[in-house]
Amino acid sequence: MPERRRITGFSNPTVKALRALREKKHRKREKRFLAEGLRLLTDARECGRIPEVLVLAEGRDPHPLLAALEDAVDAAGGEIIETSPDILSKITGKDNPQAVAGVFAEFDTSLGHLDRSGASIWLVAQALRDPGNLGTMLRTGDALGAGGLILIDDCADPFSVEAVRASMGAIFTQQIAQADWPEFREWLRAGSGQLVAASLRDAHPYRGAAYAAPCFIMVGNESRGIPEDYEMACDLRVTMPMKGRADSLNAAVAAAVLGYEVLANLD
Repeated sequence: MPERRRITGFSNPTVKALRALREKKHRKREKRFLAEGLRLLTDARECGRIPEVLVLAEGRDPHPLLAALEDAVDAAGGEIIETSPDILSKITGKDNPQAVAGVFAEFDTSLGHLDRSGASIWLVAQALRDPGNLGTMLRTGDALGAGGLILIDDCADPFSVEAVRASMGAIFTQQIAQADWPEFREWLRAGSGQLVAASLRDAHPYRGAAYAAPCFIMVGNESRGIPEDYEMACDLRVTMPMKGRADSLNAAVAAAVLGYEVLANLD
């Protein structure tokens, strides 16, 4: 059995350091983030992402996937910690924490590490502020078979506990890049790629529009939408019908609806 270190005190420096990863400034300084739950950590392991630190709640039920996770962490030279459910709750910030949590190194989020030819669909979010929406877009991208999610301008932190939780493991299956608008536009125009946005400006019906791969589907800020000059820089603007009183869709929902239409047209 892999060696474990037992922690019993709330004031232990390791507990304080792990708990601090719930705050963005500490995550950025340490370049590490928290993820919790056996299913999510198993997804990470199957994608080749092994936590640097694995935290287990004492008294948990044995599980073959948990044993495989421990073995992987041990083989990679990581640390395995066993502690009480109450201390694990303090680390994760959940009153009812899962029996396992992991600390991962943040990924390379530069545009340069993306291979645009690796997928026919990519999702792009501009100034998306809700970490739940961000996590949902990652999950949607996974379902679509998208290459990843590109975050433009001042977006929520993809490595926050809330975004990681909402991604349901897609944080490990989807590539993530972060850039400002000029950098993204220069990168996009340096190769092939069609930029598509939902819009009311000179827009075509979204059903059966002339989509082309690789297709970059862009959604905007939850309250302000996409800036007009960004929309006008798109190769294709499409509109989705609103049959009721609502004048817009949730950003992550809009990405899903449009993404599946693009997928149907590109298949």
